[in-house]
Amino acid sequence: MSAEHSSHASTLADHPSLEHLSDLSELALTPSEAHGIYCGLLCSGERDCLARWLDEILPKTPTSDHDTANCRAALTAVAEQTLTSIQGPRRAFTPLLPSADAPLVARAEGVNDWSRGFLYGLGLNGRDPNSFSVITRDALADLTEVTRMDVNDLGDSEDNEQALAEVTEFLWVAAMLVYEEQGPTQAH
Repeated sequence: MSAEHSSHASTLADHPSLEHLSDLSELALTPSEAHGIYCGLLCSGERDCLARWLDEILPKTPTSDHDTANCRAALTAVAEQTLTSIQGPRRAFTPLLPSADAPLVARAEGVNDWSRGFLYGLGLNGRDPNSFSVITRDALADLTEVTRMDVNDLGDSEDNEQALAEVTEFLWVAAMLVYEEQGPTQAH
């Protein structure tokens, strides 16, 4: 990732309130997958991304327990940060992933989860992939391949570190392609 994108990167370590998201969400989402869903909605032009996202991933109960309220507040902060960065002049958006000092397998799982979430978010908005440009459809096909990545046998090596860095950068590219085509004129 370029210094421009990584200097403002937020990681899962920055959001301890998201630690229990998989227990709170009926979808059993990881924070990376939840962020991918938000980004898919945002990049595809969903009009009220935050409300739609929160309705999708957190329980809809008349009363909210402390963990759910904290998680909702953390998700809202992440969404606001993402929206600000993706709409900013430098497009300093970064997927919410485990920190760089996390084990390679954990970071690869985060990339896999974020990719799956992003594709799910696009689907929630009902975007027809055939309406995308060829280059964007190709990027989404590549993103689908990322979701098939087998992270269990991933050993610590310089080659695997480099490959994961390239895939992580690609997440930004794919999101920006969709956003440039579908999001700016419609997203709020």
